[in-house]
Amino acid sequence: MKTSIVFTTYNSPAWLEKVLWGFFEQTAKDFEIVIADDGSREDTRELIDRMKKETTIPIKHVWQEDDGFQKCRILNKAILASEGEYLIFTDGDCIPRKDFIEQHLRLSERNTYLSGGYFKLPMDISKAITREDIVSQKAFDVSWLVSMGLKKTHKTMKLTARGAWADFLNKISPARPTWNGHSASCYKEHILAVNGFEETMQYGGQDCEFGDRLVNYGLKAKRIRYSAVCIHLDHKRGYITPEMLANSRSIREDTKKNKVIKARVGIDKHLRNHS
Repeated sequence: MKTSIVFTTYNSPAWLEKVLWGFFEQTAKDFEIVIADDGSREDTRELIDRMKKETTIPIKHVWQEDDGFQKCRILNKAILASEGEYLIFTDGDCIPRKDFIEQHLRLSERNTYLSGGYFKLPMDISKAITREDIVSQKAFDVSWLVSMGLKKTHKTMKLTARGAWADFLNKISPARPTWNGHSASCYKEHILAVNGFEETMQYGGQDCEFGDRLVNYGLKAKRIRYSAVCIHLDHKRGYITPEMLANSRSIREDTKKNKVIKARVGIDKHLRNHS
């Protein structure tokens, strides 16, 4: 099954480089990477060009001009550029563990979307992680993270759970499975059926709203938060406004109340532009 990894980036080449190193170490081999770039500067393009030379994994760079936070718009363009039958979504600040793709593919089901997990790191550890820490997978080792200053909590279980224990925790976890930006996947045909991401939404629940429409369409949500894990690098969110959040909230409420399936402004807009 041809697989595409899709994730967004915006002016964070140092984080993007670490994420790509994570994908270079995957146990699954047959996939492409589609980077959805929401208007980054030239240094991001230069980094991607350099990284392409370091790997045999096909990397596509889909860029749009900076027009504020337009994640849904660039994701739709990246989805159209993807060649995979199965699409796995993550973020340009999330380093995947080496079995990230393998777990998504192992647990995938035809009429289901998968909701994976992430583990948040503080800024000092985010900066300290080197390529060697990713190659050796030390970056996912709780004892190493604790030696770097991480406070140990019950959340570190996401990094230690494996095999049948991880499968068991996925089943009993009280967290509701939602579509999330850091680790989620489904078949491309289902993404097209719901017209992709809702472009009238900016920040605030845009991933969950997409998942709501997949469920309205008939898909089941399956929790795999202890199996498909990535570590989330710290960053500021200076682009969020109260108006943005209020707008997103009202769209999501409408989606739920009226069982909306297709994005009001979505992928079909770009298809019309192509034709």
